[in-house]
Amino acid sequence: MTDLAGSIGRLYQATGGAQLSLIAVVSAVVLAGVLLGRRAYLSRPDRADGPRGVMVDALELISPFLLGLLIVGLAKPLFVASNLPTTLLETAWLLLVALAVIRLLVFLVRLSLGHGMRIRAWELRVTLVIWLVAAAELLGWLDSIVQALDSIGLSAGTARVTIWFVLKAIATVTIFVVASVWVARWIDRRISTVQQLAPSTRIGIGKFAYAFLIALGVLLGLQAAGVDLTALTVFSGAIGLGLGFGLQAIAANFVSGFVLLLDRSIKPGDVISFATTTGTSTTGFGWVEELRGRHIVIRDRDGVATLVPNQNVITNPLINWSYGHPRVRLRLPVRISYQDDVELALKLLLEAAEHPRILRDPPAVSRLLEFADYGMEVELRFWIGDPAEGVNNVRSDVNRRIWALFREHGVTIPPAQRELRILAGNVAASKLAPGPSGPIIPSAYHQD
Repeated sequence: MTDLAGSIGRLYQATGGAQLSLIAVVSAVVLAGVLLGRRAYLSRPDRADGPRGVMVDALELISPFLLGLLIVGLAKPLFVASNLPTTLLETAWLLLVALAVIRLLVFLVRLSLGHGMRIRAWELRVTLVIWLVAAAELLGWLDSIVQALDSIGLSAGTARVTIWFVLKAIATVTIFVVASVWVARWIDRRISTVQQLAPSTRIGIGKFAYAFLIALGVLLGLQAAGVDLTALTVFSGAIGLGLGFGLQAIAANFVSGFVLLLDRSIKPGDVISFATTTGTSTTGFGWVEELRGRHIVIRDRDGVATLVPNQNVITNPLINWSYGHPRVRLRLPVRISYQDDVELALKLLLEAAEHPRILRDPPAVSRLLEFADYGMEVELRFWIGDPAEGVNNVRSDVNRRIWALFREHGVTIPPAQRELRILAGNVAASKLAPGPSGPIIPSAYHQD
């Protein structure tokens, strides 16, 4: 029994079982650290304290791999002292170093591309794909894998499309697109610092650079991968037909977006409101936060962001409170009773216009507009110079002041009145109509 156990132990050592056990433990530790750190990494934004924050994030990301390298580094001297082989440990060490370097590089590339959560969620997947290719090369398996993938494909005439060709084309196009996005972001940052250009012009140049460079990157990537671009002309007619019919609204929104950027009628920071008629309407009142290729982002006073298609902004009436001179006139109609002194009411309206946001030039005026059914219609008209700060709040303050002054001086605001006449039942309307000597009243209604 002892000889059997010894034989098993010698076999375990000869086959590198101890190394495999240690590698399995290290893999479990690294995997657990990556999964736990990934959840925390995706749930918080990037640190905003400059290069120091980037270094802290990078250290947190590669800390599981550094822990694995520490375990392997401490185990190697023990294996050497015990005369145990360390070939597998050295390979594991090399693969862990490659994994840590690739993870760090992917993180830095993602920072240069943007801070979106969707890009961040793909970091680990991209890292694993690149690391698998690097590991196959380090282990000497890449040539055999390439030959196997290149042997599987379809032939169409003189052309042959294999799995390896498709994977290589996808990788090449991805590299060119990433480079194009990086260059476009660099151009966007440089353009945003040119204060001589209008904000909408800077946004337009940045978006055009994005679209142009990404399209150029796709074409260059396909050409670098060995794809015959002349074959794509066969599909140009179908693509144009699809854009003409199926993508009309999307294409119209993109074109409208460039029109908005070029004519500079709307820019980020403007205060706008949507209305079906002209005038100082506050329907859809909000601030323009961002101009996108397909829509603009408007945030209202409730903090709700509304995505309005660019085509709607072009074709529908729109009030831009920040466009041109900022002065606008507001009107406050009021009804007073026929028993009230109209001159006193007009004077009180002017007193109610004493508000810090109401302009003194031109001055506020009060007018008697109409003798209506239920009373006399008077109106207060005044100008404000900062509509971006709100319109209804000024209306509310002045209306409250009018109500207080009217109550103080006995001026009444009559409610609407209606007079209802109830006719007798089962009596024809012709009998109730006025005759030569008055209406004909049924005998049942005569009094003795």
